[in-house]
Amino acid sequence: LNGEPGIYSARYAGSNSDDTANNEKLLNELKNYPEPHTAKFVCSAVYYSGEETYTAVGEINGKIISKARGKNGFGYDPLFVPEGYAKTMAELDPEIKNGISHRFKAFDQLKKHLLSV
Repeated sequence: LNGEPGIYSARYAGSNSDDTANNEKLLNELKNYPEPHTAKFVCSAVYYSGEETYTAVGEINGKIISKARGKNGFGYDPLFVPEGYAKTMAELDPEIKNGISHRFKAFDQLKKHLLSV
């Protein structure tokens, strides 16, 4: 999908869209492409000290499935199966999800950087 939905993930189906509409649009767009539908979640966190800028990036690779599964999480979690797992992010225990998520990875990097300076 040429990087879509990208930074517009919350507004993918329009400025007033919700998770259901965004997920439906994503699945509709993917119908035009052969499986597997590889994807990744990316989070960037930036710290600026007034002198230094530090950017941390966390990523988790996986695939998009054709039917939503699970009730935990939000956004694209019911459609995203992370590499190495059989469950979607929305099916994983929150403790597991939070330990492998792109957000955790980015902010863990940022935390380590801040503790080292």
